[in-house]
Amino acid sequence: MGNMSEPASKPKIVLAYSGGLDTSIILKWLQAERNYDVVCFTADLGQGDEVEEARVKALNTGAVAAYALDLREEFVRDYVFPMMRSSALYEGYYLLGTSIARPLIAKKMVEIAQKEGAVAVSHGATGKGNDQVRFEMTAYALKPDIVTVAPWRDWDFQGRADLEAFAREHGIPVPTTQKDPWSMDANLLHISFEGGILEDPWAEPPAHMFKLTVSPEDAPDAPEYVEVEFEHGDPVAINGEQLSPAALLAKANELGGKHGVGRIDLVENRFVGMKSRGVYETPGGTLLYHARRAVESLTLDREVLHQRDALGPKYAELVYNGFWFAPEREALQVYIDHVAQSVTGTARLKLYKGNCTVVGRKAERSLYDKDLVSFEAGGDYHQHDAGAFIKLNALRMRVQARVEAKVGQKEPQEAETV
Repeated sequence: MGNMSEPASKPKIVLAYSGGLDTSIILKWLQAERNYDVVCFTADLGQGDEVEEARVKALNTGAVAAYALDLREEFVRDYVFPMMRSSALYEGYYLLGTSIARPLIAKKMVEIAQKEGAVAVSHGATGKGNDQVRFEMTAYALKPDIVTVAPWRDWDFQGRADLEAFAREHGIPVPTTQKDPWSMDANLLHISFEGGILEDPWAEPPAHMFKLTVSPEDAPDAPEYVEVEFEHGDPVAINGEQLSPAALLAKANELGGKHGVGRIDLVENRFVGMKSRGVYETPGGTLLYHARRAVESLTLDREVLHQRDALGPKYAELVYNGFWFAPEREALQVYIDHVAQSVTGTARLKLYKGNCTVVGRKAERSLYDKDLVSFEAGGDYHQHDAGAFIKLNALRMRVQARVEAKVGQKEPQEAETV
């Protein structure tokens, strides 16, 4: 009689796991409904103790393995700072704090899948949002044959009551305390708030919602001056103290948050086609954005700066829509990094009651020439040269005006209607 065959092993899937109720339900659903062995992954992007708590909870909830990776330095150095070199703002306001975190999380999911021999990856993003696009676009770009599972698009649950019933059935603790009526996502660059009571675009966000910033009304009554030093496009020191990328952003958050800097409330256009209201706290990012632009104003040629700024909205759109690993974003990055090489200098900022004001800037290779701009005589600029400059630039408009005047004289007048 031959040996009994070993039971076939289940396929593995890697789940981006936060430790909250939704991803805990997803973990069990992937096991019970899709017959996967689930490997959980939690990225530490600056959330604090909850990362290790999530790893332990994943194992207790049935994961066959659980990873908790400290990605703070990699996040800021390889994702946040390169994006900041572009001066990117999505739709004029949003500094892309959630958008820029997703490609790194998805990249690590794929790496863990390869290490664990997993055939698929999964996430807790809903079928109405941007994150499903960002996670899955990144996964496909890095591993074209990977399978992606999006439970929110696939399961039959009709609402929160169904989810909680499933959780109780599988022994997943359901919080008994009232949850904040909005969703929140945090990392070193920002905290985002969406949903719930914020879905009314007329309703002011509640004061107790904010975590990183004090209310401008409650900020110190005295301003604080901050100096930020840049080398080749990246911030390297605050108030003379050299810091690693993650530590520098954390320090900027502390300074900006103390003075109520970096709150944004906007209605934005999601990639999937709907408008949504988002409220964001980005104190350190706001501080670094204004500081960089101050140094750029001294060190970048006019046409180079204008061209870079013209590309900024496109770059922001690519990041927002999930195209971080697309060839067009990578090509833009080469140009942006080249431009940033001359951005070396120091900016001085004044923080006061929610405002971040540039009050000084200096750079060794500054293109600002006091002799040229001064009203006093001297330098290479001769004021009488401006007359010819103006006439040459006005030539095409003068020609057009003469033609229109000439043609207008010949055109018959329409008869008036009585």
